[in-house]
Amino acid sequence: MPLFLLPNRLLPLPSSPLITCHASPAALRSSPSSPPPTLPTSSTALRLPSCALQCPHFQSCSGCSHELNLHRPIIVDEADNFFKTLGVSDFDFESCRLWGWRSRAKLAVRGSSMKPLIGLYEEGTHNVVDIPYCKAHHPNINAAVELLRQGITKLNIEPFDEDEGTGELRYVQMALTTYNTSIPASERYKNGKVQVSLVWNSRNENSHNFEKLNALANFLWRNGGPRSDLRFIHSVWANFQTSTNNIIFGNRWRHLLGESGFWEHVGGIDMSLAPSSFGQANTRLQNMFHMEHQSLICMQELIC
Repeated sequence: MPLFLLPNRLLPLPSSPLITCHASPAALRSSPSSPPPTLPTSSTALRLPSCALQCPHFQSCSGCSHELNLHRPIIVDEADNFFKTLGVSDFDFESCRLWGWRSRAKLAVRGSSMKPLIGLYEEGTHNVVDIPYCKAHHPNINAAVELLRQGITKLNIEPFDEDEGTGELRYVQMALTTYNTSIPASERYKNGKVQVSLVWNSRNENSHNFEKLNALANFLWRNGGPRSDLRFIHSVWANFQTSTNNIIFGNRWRHLLGESGFWEHVGGIDMSLAPSSFGQANTRLQNMFHMEHQSLICMQELIC
């Protein structure tokens, strides 16, 4: 009886093989479909039996709760013991990819135009931790964050100030799609493209600073779109939000550049998601989960 557990926001890339850690048997295996590294990482990662996260942001970032023994977190032992009380002994744990698995991220933008902070809040605070080398993000999400950082500085975009309610860019959502039938399936994950949603601190497109929003969108598209050397930007959207609460998105959206449709293939089904839609952060594990359950369910069965 396999159990799929979504890792609690683990990130970017190990040396080259896909590392998968099993509770039983505890072993490492590699897969040729893993994307190449974009950041220098220690080769010792492949030799660590405990499967450590090795993220430089772990101590300050609230995104990940586990740093060591990722091959068998404590919750796995708890689940194993629980199922044994029910007479289930063939328990298996599949962690899937330990680095570079996150294909969806909502990040706060704070700091200044010359030194923007793009990341998550430090635990228990509203102080943003800059996470440019996040080990959980797909590398193209990290690349899109870096490109956004450059655009903020170049165009003098003012990050949001929560205390004053001022500034221009409040948050950004990065969503990765691997839907690309023009390349082999084994290459789609590493060549995923990023939909960028900019949460702008204004009511709508008629606001006085809309030209700066357009300039930022054009900067991202020019340097990361299909005519650039990198070609990892799928599209750019704007969301307008002026609320003083903690809700990230407002109700008004506008498609600015790129493809309007955002497709993903999960569990044998093609799905189109709006930027406001909920999506699983770990689409690879989600797909494995659906395929496993499909193999256990008869076509005539009704599942509620």
